[in-house]
Amino acid sequence: MPSFKTLDDVEVSGKRVLVRVDLNVPMADGQVTDATRILRILPTIGEISEKGGKVILLAHFGRPNGKINPEMSLAPVVTTLSDMIGKPVSFSTDCIGPMAEAAINPMHDGDVTLLENTRFHEGEEKNDDAFAADLAKNGDLFVSDAFSASHRAHASTEGVARHMKAVAGRTMQAELEALEAGLGEPERPVIAIVGGAKVSTKLDLLGNLVGKVDRLVIGGGMANTFLAAQGVDVGKSLCEHELGDTAREILAKAEKENCEIILPEDVVVAGEFAANAANANIPVTQCPADKMILDAGQMTVEYIISKIKTSKTLIWNGPLGAFEIEPFDIATVLVAKAAGKQTREGNLVSVGGGGDTVAALNHADASKDFTYVSTAGGAFLEWMEGKDLPGVSVLKA
Repeated sequence: MPSFKTLDDVEVSGKRVLVRVDLNVPMADGQVTDATRILRILPTIGEISEKGGKVILLAHFGRPNGKINPEMSLAPVVTTLSDMIGKPVSFSTDCIGPMAEAAINPMHDGDVTLLENTRFHEGEEKNDDAFAADLAKNGDLFVSDAFSASHRAHASTEGVARHMKAVAGRTMQAELEALEAGLGEPERPVIAIVGGAKVSTKLDLLGNLVGKVDRLVIGGGMANTFLAAQGVDVGKSLCEHELGDTAREILAKAEKENCEIILPEDVVVAGEFAANAANANIPVTQCPADKMILDAGQMTVEYIISKIKTSKTLIWNGPLGAFEIEPFDIATVLVAKAAGKQTREGNLVSVGGGGDTVAALNHADASKDFTYVSTAGGAFLEWMEGKDLPGVSVLKA
């Protein structure tokens, strides 16, 4: 990854600084129910404000499809944002034009203003150049701090950067540095853990990883598809039997690339998908026809942990079993804790992210020990797939 420009490369004092952030936070009854994403952007907002920049926040919320939808207004976020920043946040009912100007013109150095949902305009998702130019009129400098939206070539993530100097905010910078350490120029050996329900959603990911990592653990429902492709009877487990040829192709590519594929050698089976269902830990070749595989078994867990202990870098996407229900969370929890311990002790660079991964690592109480946990879903996955992210490309020096 070429080097990218950051806040260290610009002077913000006295400038109107347009900051693209991710405020697509969970809401209920007009209240923010999970402020994780707001927490992530505080360092960037705080630094620009303290250095005397006028902080003008751009963000989207939901999918209003280019139309004004009061239910998707960013107005309810203002209170939480203000409380967490520790200073008043003003709000504009539009992100361009006279309303935006009316909110921005009276700002003093260090003030913070939030502009209304960029997706209320059709030009946002179309990456319309005229709309991007209108956004750019609101600022002197563009700071991108929304990695989670960087895989979309939208006006507020990519288009606006064509009209003004663009740099990475601190959250974007941390994310890109962590990703560079994970797959850019990682310390080897590199081990990747990819879990989740379906192979079909992660074909590009698996295809890219087998050429880049030394060891690839395949877990969750995905593992069943690979096992079945090798002639293992997986009973009534979740399995995409129609992808057998694809699974065999990935296994063949891994062998050619000298990447060790780690599949379960023993599994935890149950007759139903329910918490505390009667279960048994058995060899993977002995799954009864009326049972389903819901977690990796003890021997498999021990083997994965032994491989983590001899690796220098770990990339994690997706759980190893049905971690949402006990006791089928055991493999995910034990492996996550082991990875966290290795990281704490300075033996491992660990990067996790995408989909259920954050929830799984939080459930294992391991997130705090990982080198970096990305809250970006799609963007993290596309990065792992080796795809170009438009919102990152515009920041390259």
